Amino acid sequence: RQTMLFSATMPKLMAELAQSYLQNPVRVEAAPPGKVADKITQGVHFVATGDKASLLRKYLADHPSEMALVFSRTKHGAEKLMKLLDSWGFNAGSIHGNKSQSQRERTLKSFRDGEMKVLVATDVAARGIDIPGVRHVYNYDLPNVAENYVHRIGRTARAGMDGRAVAFCAPAEFDELRAIEKQLKHALPVLGGEAPPPGFIVP
Repeated sequence: RQTMLFSATMPKLMAELAQSYLQNPVRVEAAPPGKVADKITQGVHFVATGDKASLLRKYLADHPSEMALVFSRTKHGAEKLMKLLDSWGFNAGSIHGNKSQSQRERTLKSFRDGEMKVLVATDVAARGIDIPGVRHVYNYDLPNVAENYVHRIGRTARAGMDGRAVAFCAPAEFDELRAIEKQLKHALPVLGGEAPPPGFIVP
């Protein structure tokens, strides 16, 4: 019997699970961990948690005709943010674990066809999104797993196009940012806000 395991990312726990089931497995990677497409311009914007929505509003308003993908950590947060953006006049939709498959497919079709300009998603629901027109990825909430950052921003700069990825970092997310920069092996350029002082410890 031949057993194969496919995964968009391979966190440590998943690798340990695979080792417990597989004997002398061969590991094949499409790209080395932490490898980001050259055409993605990255940056971090330091911001208070309560100011994230207004900051996102500004970024989206600066590029009204371009498609943007916004990542939220939770299903509830994604839905709440989508409704807020909609109330501000943005043509937004959301996909997450509480949506049915048919709802996700309708939303993705609307986004892919350009009828919808902003899509708010969680990590689980965003697996496999391949829409060349996405020009901006906003990490509204930083991921708990650093590898997911690379997967998230890989949703832009597809099919030879340029893309931009902006990470919103609140004080409580400094540790997540450090883990992401360690994964990337370089610091993210600061786009705005006040960076934490060296040696800062999250309370």
